[in-house]
Amino acid sequence: MHLVISCSLNKNSKSKKMATYAHNQYLDDCNFIDLKDIKMPLCDGDKCYDDPTVKQLKETISNAKSIIIASPVYNYDLNAAAKNLIELTGRSWTDKVVGFILAAGGKGSYMSPLSFMNSLMIDFRCLIVPRFVYAEGSLFNDSDMKEELKERLNELVDKTTRLSKSIA
Repeated sequence: MHLVISCSLNKNSKSKKMATYAHNQYLDDCNFIDLKDIKMPLCDGDKCYDDPTVKQLKETISNAKSIIIASPVYNYDLNAAAKNLIELTGRSWTDKVVGFILAAGGKGSYMSPLSFMNSLMIDFRCLIVPRFVYAEGSLFNDSDMKEELKERLNELVDKTTRLSKSIA
């Protein structure tokens, strides 16, 4: 099973639109998690790990062959919901193939996901798909994504799937 996680808490999120599109491109079994619809506790390093929602998220992530994280970029980093998810689910990320879809307001924060990626690589030995999708506003029409963006999302799904199959 592959997994796409939409980390935006905004109902009109561009990263969620991209996550939904990517999810629909999978030919194999793929689940979709929308953090907007999940009541997660904040990581307190204590009782939060006993929460039934956290336990279910850990199990789902543990069972995934690959994971694509879709997140908005705020203050040159992924949003707080994405960080909270990693903190709550920790070791369930070990040895996963992880890809990224990022929505940002401008071109200046292109390198912002690197610390997040480094954390996954160092802490959990994840294999990060080197071709992540970074999209700023010009890649969207009024109601849809431009073809260039769709092609990049297709490529990310393809690379993520192929990497997860090659290391299985």
